[in-house]
Amino acid sequence: MSGTAGLGTINVLTAASGVTIPLTRASFVEFYTFEAAGAVIATMTEVDSTAVNAEQALDVDFEPHKAPAVGGTWTAMAEQDDTVDLGDDATNDSMRLIVHMSQLSDGYDGVQCTVDVGILTAIVQDLAVQRAPANLASNIVA
Repeated sequence: MSGTAGLGTINVLTAASGVTIPLTRASFVEFYTFEAAGAVIATMTEVDSTAVNAEQALDVDFEPHKAPAVGGTWTAMAEQDDTVDLGDDATNDSMRLIVHMSQLSDGYDGVQCTVDVGILTAIVQDLAVQRAPANLASNIVA
């Protein structure tokens, strides 16, 4: 799905674990996880689409958030780097992780999030409009 009215220009990938999300024409990507037992570990990696640099751990500080599966409130987790662990949280089953293009190291233009279990969805935000949103091709490379 791309070009949703009211949310800016976005693209949604419902099965995003281990998929490279290029940010060359986007401002940021939001990752959402879900695992009913609440034991998700998400690993963040920077990716270079030109194959000059090897993939590396995304070494930036960001504040992930967690929430219960139904109802409840998103709450901030401790600031973390490349691996985010929900742990055996009996209350919270979901995490939200945001990576901005400006957080990537020089020479890197994409990001990958891989989860050990559960569902990972990516929402790529503020795509650069190059044509009518209905004709905007996905910038996701599977």
